[in-house]
Amino acid sequence: MDLEQLSHAQKERLAFIDFNLNYFGEVARSDLIQRFKTGLAAATRDFSAYKQLAPDNLVLLHTTKSYHRTAQFKAVFEQNPESVLAGLARGFGDGLSHPIQPSQTCFDAIRLIHPDAEVISTLMRAIHHQNAVSCRYVSTSSGESERQIVPHSLVNNGHRWHVRAFDRRSQTFRDFVCTRFTELHIWGEPISSVEHRERDNQWNRIVDLKLIPHPSLPHTQAIEMDYGMQDGALRLEVRAALAGYLLRQWNVDCSGHAERAADGCQLALAHREALFGVDNLALAPGFSPEP
Repeated sequence: MDLEQLSHAQKERLAFIDFNLNYFGEVARSDLIQRFKTGLAAATRDFSAYKQLAPDNLVLLHTTKSYHRTAQFKAVFEQNPESVLAGLARGFGDGLSHPIQPSQTCFDAIRLIHPDAEVISTLMRAIHHQNAVSCRYVSTSSGESERQIVPHSLVNNGHRWHVRAFDRRSQTFRDFVCTRFTELHIWGEPISSVEHRERDNQWNRIVDLKLIPHPSLPHTQAIEMDYGMQDGALRLEVRAALAGYLLRQWNVDCSGHAERAADGCQLALAHREALFGVDNLALAPGFSPEP
């Protein structure tokens, strides 16, 4: 079967099958019917067409009534990592992604390199099935090492994508930068109760942040307009595990007496006590335990 001979609508449906196999490890006819509002017979034809294109990519398990990704899987549709990550964060699932076409008149911020699509796919399948991952990871402190982690969420921290995971070496939940993996292999055995996302206290704790224009600024109205503040403040609910990243990205003065005006801070944290107990405060500009 020639992919180019198919209609755009059928390409979308086949891409949906390909995407779900690649990033979630499984797909059922009911998923196709729900996503595209097609009938059972049409869904069956689409799976038959996909099997003609890539017969080694999937196998039907009658116990689950769904098709599962095989070890020989090779994606039929090329995926752009930036589009995939942005789409996954928004519940994307049609399978078609395209390279971002830069505008000649509208310019976004310069970003670090995005992780490889195969890295995203392996992590997503491990998250979806609650599996551990055996990996080789390069850190800035200890170089390359072998680890076993149990990932539960992919996160854009404002600078780069990382995966939140339980690290079996340190027996703690930690953040791993997605571009630093050199090898990734999924382990199929069940994970223990302490490794589940529900046991990640920093992830599940929500902190209330009140941001205000920096007191050193002579005209605060401009900052209030930039951030859509109400009554001179912006109130945010943020996961404790992500609070430090946000405060660093926005360069929020977290010192006791708003002392960082010379560092270009335009925002200040109104209630520092909201951060007590948050782990990654080394990222928060100017924060120290003492006011």
